[in-house]
Amino acid sequence: MSKPEWQGTLVKKYRALLDGSNLYARILVRLDDGQTVKMRVDRATWKALAVGDAVQKPPDGGVQRA
Repeated sequence: MSKPEWQGTLVKKYRALLDGSNLYARILVRLDDGQTVKMRVDRATWKALAVGDAVQKPPDGGVQRA
């Protein structure tokens, strides 16, 4: 189940060929409460973020630097 909004720290960014033909950008975020969330992001967001950045997901969606 996905939380509607959260804040946390980016701990890992990676790319994967999950279906063999499309490259997906994914991030792993440790939330302020200690849980971790994996999510797919667009390429521009993936390139703009760095490990250790504070990130948030507002209720309207998308991930952004906090």
